Parts: sequence; structure tokens; C-alpha cells
Amino acid sequence: MRILIVDDNPTNIIIIREILKKENYRNTVSVSSAFEMLRELGIEQGQEAPARGPVHIDLILLDMMMPEMDGIEACRIIQNYQHLKDIPIIMVTAVGDSKKLAEALDAGAVDYVTKPINKVELMARIRLALRLKQEKDWHKERDQRIQEELKLAALVQNAVLSQPIEAANFSVNALYKPSYELAGDLYAWYSLGEGRYGVILLDMMGHGISSSLFCMFIASVLKDTVSTYVDPEKVIQELNRRFNQLHIDSQLVQYYFTAIYLVVDTRYKRIDYVNAGHPPGLFYHADGRIEHLDTVCAPVGLFDKIEATPRTLTYEGDGHIVLYTDGLLEAVEGDQDAQLHFLTEQLKDSHVMDLERMQHLFFDDDIQAEREDDKCLVWISLGEGAYRE
Repeated sequence: MRILIVDDNPTNIIIIREILKKENYRNTVSVSSAFEMLRELGIEQGQEAPARGPVHIDLILLDMMMPEMDGIEACRIIQNYQHLKDIPIIMVTAVGDSKKLAEALDAGAVDYVTKPINKVELMARIRLALRLKQEKDWHKERDQRIQEELKLAALVQNAVLSQPIEAANFSVNALYKPSYELAGDLYAWYSLGEGRYGVILLDMMGHGISSSLFCMFIASVLKDTVSTYVDPEKVIQELNRRFNQLHIDSQLVQYYFTAIYLVVDTRYKRIDYVNAGHPPGLFYHADGRIEHLDTVCAPVGLFDKIEATPRTLTYEGDGHIVLYTDGLLEAVEGDQDAQLHFLTEQLKDSHVMDLERMQHLFFDDDIQAEREDDKCLVWISLGEGAYRE
């Protein structure tokens, strides 16, 4: 425990050091001015940033009235530096002016003692300040560990996302930007053999740790579910059954997710899909027609059983399908109809995904905090235009 004593009166420094020594606080440093204190903390006059390296000071006893720079001004300077502002500062003052004391506390001091110094009072205030600092340090270390674990979890979550597929008559790729460290969107696709592919995009209700954990659970059962059941109706029903196994007693929030799952058969140019409460997918045909892959059933997890009648679409020649989460719509101004119209118009020019254009159009926002939802876009190219060297 290292305590910095700042006082222009050598006698006061001796008194304080002796009091601390008798209470077994022997690791002390003393300086005679605010400027010396700032140098001890790594702050030189005229520097915009402090010198690098850790500052091993646990508490400062700072005289309020000193020549050249008083304790209040010095306290304000310390508060400008993120790595120093948590050091507790106790003002030592002979001034009884309540306005001055209030000014010192507003400047960042945590407490004060008055001269002549009362040993019992001084030690009580030091112990309190150190306890509060210890608790604050514990919370900071815990938060740092949590942030590191969240970053690791985000890497794991990102690792389960499918990699692009590029084939002669089928390709699929995605752009994805979570609004938080962990996200509630998930996309995946699988080759089902004989020219068939299963593609799913889902959006978990909510954000953060709970939603991401639910997403990871779905990711863990998804491949087996798709491979075993294949048909959209059965896959959605099985996901609903597995999700409802995660029953949480006394849960205040009803968790669920919207999803759109489709099977593309490139041999027979047929698409079977189920949309479980998800925003409508957009199917662009070679002749310019645009079909919506609309909702056919409730979101997954709302009810014990789910009735999901699949729908079937066919195509000839080139085409593409775009699936997206509602965060992409919310990136566009206007009501839902205006958002969908804008999206439909912006995605119709080519059957091959222009990654750079899509990135710039929907994902290059500079202020992360302004987005309240994850954004995801899945692009499926069909026919001869599906693959480009």
C-alpha cells in the first residue's frame, strides 16, 4: 500500500508520516508541491498525455492550500487522466469554508480532513478510501475479465458461421455485423447432396449473452437437424422442439427466434422454404420478377408445437435470393414499406453479389452505439450467374 503525501509544510509531512507509520502504513512518498506530485504521477508540464508505465500510488493526501498551484487545481488535472482518476484523493485543509470543501469534492477528491490533524479521524478516512478503492479495483478487474471472455466467446460464435460456397450453378455468401460483442443472428448452409443445399438464417429475440447462448445451442444442433430431417417443415418443427427443451423456470422473458429455412434443388430448379416469422426473403428471377418468401408460421419457441406448411418456388435461368434480418431494414429510414421498397430496389441489379457495394450500402456505419440490432445479409446466386471467376 503506497501513500503519497503532498504538503508545502515539512512539519505537516513529518506528522502525517509518523501517524501512518504507527498504523503500519510505512510505504509513503512525500513531495512539497503540486508540481512535484504531478511529476511523481508521470505528468510533466505541457504534456498532453502522461508518461507511460504503471503508477504505484494507492492514495493521495493532498494539501488544499499551496503556492503556485493549489490542491483543487491539481486534483482537476489528475481527473483528466483515465489511469489516474481512480486514485482516491483526501484533501488536507485548514480552511473551514464549506464552499471550498464542496469545490474540492467536485474536483475529484473523495474526502477531506481538517488541520490540526486528528489521528483517529485521519486513519478512519484513509481506511474507508482504501476499502472503496479496493472494491473499485476488484470490479474493474472483474469487468476486464468479462470483456476478455466476451471477446473469446465472440470469436467462437463467429467460427460456427458457414464459409461461402462457390459452385457452377449455386453460390452463397453473407455479410454480418453484430450490434454488440455478442450477437443473436445466425446463418448456416449445408450441402445435402445431389445438387441440393439447405440454407437457414435466424434472428434470436434480444441481444447480449443470453441471446448468444441460445444461438450457440441452436448452432450445436443445426447440422444434425438439417442432415436428418432435410425438409423445411420438419427442420423448423424439430428446432422448435429442441428449443423448447431449454425450459427456464420463472423466466420473465419469453425467448424465441424468427427463422427462414430453404432447400434449393439445383437439378430441378426448385426451392422449398418455411418462413417462421422472419422478414420476407427476396427472390429475383431471370425475367425481372420479384417474389417474396413470406411468413407461413409463428416464430420458433413461442409455442410447444408449430404448424409450418412449406411453400415451393421454381426458377429458370439465372436468379438470386436475398435473406436478411430486421436490423438491415432498420438501417434504412422510413416506415417498413419504405424500408422494404428501398431494399428491394437496391438488391435487384445483378444476380451476383457485389460485396463491396453491399458493405458500403448497409454495413459501413461509423457509430457502433447508434445501432440497436444486429445486421445480416445472406445472398444466394442461382443458375449460370452463380459463379464468377
